[in-house]
Amino acid sequence: MPNLTKLFVAFCFIFNLSAQESDNQQLKIFLDCDACDNTYIRQNLENVQFVRDQNFADVHLFFTTQRNGSGGNEFVVDFIGKGDYIELKDKFAFNTNTNMTNDEVRNLTLKFIKLGLVRYWVKAGKTDAISINIKQETKEEIVSEDVEDPWNYWVFRLGANGNFSGQETRRNSRVNASISARRVTEKNKLFIRASYNENRNVFDFEGEESVTIRNSRNLNINDAISINNHWSIGAFADLRTSIFSNLDFSWGFRPAIEYNFYDYADSAKKQITLSYRNGVRFNDYIELTIFGVTEEYLWEHELSLGSSINQKWGNISGEASFEQFVEDLTLNQLSFRLNANIRIFKGFNFNIGGRYSITSNQVELSAGGVTLEELLLNNQQLPSGFNFNLNLGFNYSFGSIYNTIVNPRFGF
Repeated sequence: MPNLTKLFVAFCFIFNLSAQESDNQQLKIFLDCDACDNTYIRQNLENVQFVRDQNFADVHLFFTTQRNGSGGNEFVVDFIGKGDYIELKDKFAFNTNTNMTNDEVRNLTLKFIKLGLVRYWVKAGKTDAISINIKQETKEEIVSEDVEDPWNYWVFRLGANGNFSGQETRRNSRVNASISARRVTEKNKLFIRASYNENRNVFDFEGEESVTIRNSRNLNINDAISINNHWSIGAFADLRTSIFSNLDFSWGFRPAIEYNFYDYADSAKKQITLSYRNGVRFNDYIELTIFGVTEEYLWEHELSLGSSINQKWGNISGEASFEQFVEDLTLNQLSFRLNANIRIFKGFNFNIGGRYSITSNQVELSAGGVTLEELLLNNQQLPSGFNFNLNLGFNYSFGSIYNTIVNPRFGF
């Protein structure tokens, strides 16, 4: 963080100057933040003019976010000067936690935006609009970096939701519950999650009631250990049951290794990772499988190459992975995933996302086949040589470059 920005870390700014009537007298801002409450910022950030395209801006506010150990996010904001302000560049980082409300997050975001814009306001001649209050810290308020954490970096989360619907001859309920624990330090990241899901359908037809239930239980334990700025090792374990997947009980354990071609410190903006997992799985099936077994041990491994780039012009992430059972090399799956949102030229953005998998590793398929009722209710997994999903689109905007005014009436 630049020396000048460090000087203002403890400052609280109050900006009371009324907006200028002429738009070209104000600092033009392009707010590039998907995780921000943009409406709130537009309503409460004074002495700026928001524009809809970075090419019209004096300052481009480029946000990147990553999940932090407390369950919140680390925000990194690049202040990128344009035109007359091109020599001014700053960067700020701040963190939120899982206990913060949306209002606290958006006010903290607004505070750091104001903090980062100080040099730009000064260059624009807006010094009369800036007042600075410096809070005098008492000894009790000075917190040591080595302060003891009573939770030892652990963050816990409980969650549950349900959906219930019906009509005279049909009722449906979906229930999901989960509990998780996460501990994140520079050297180690540990995540434990248990969940339960149930989907129940009840049909009344000619006086007879038919009930179908599809449920699953999952326990996942993931651990990652930092070796250096490029290498990590880890282990992945899971327990699960699933009527849909014909699993009465299943467990697996896979050690792993990962290499990041970039420094992990730059992961918010760019990373290319190559990872390999290898381990054992045990499946106890509800029904006899198409391979004529009711239980089996399987040795499986996976190689994956993933990349993500988050820059001013947009973001791209993708992954290619190959999974295989060692006992029979023909039992494998090749998958590709891509998500991209790219600014092609002024006002025009293109987005595409999807996944495609070539599957020949469905060892859990029931030998008994699928009934018509199970097919219609999607209660049993079907054999398939591939699966995919795809979404793509574009948006193009033109007209006035200014968009400071906020009008929330009727919610559109």
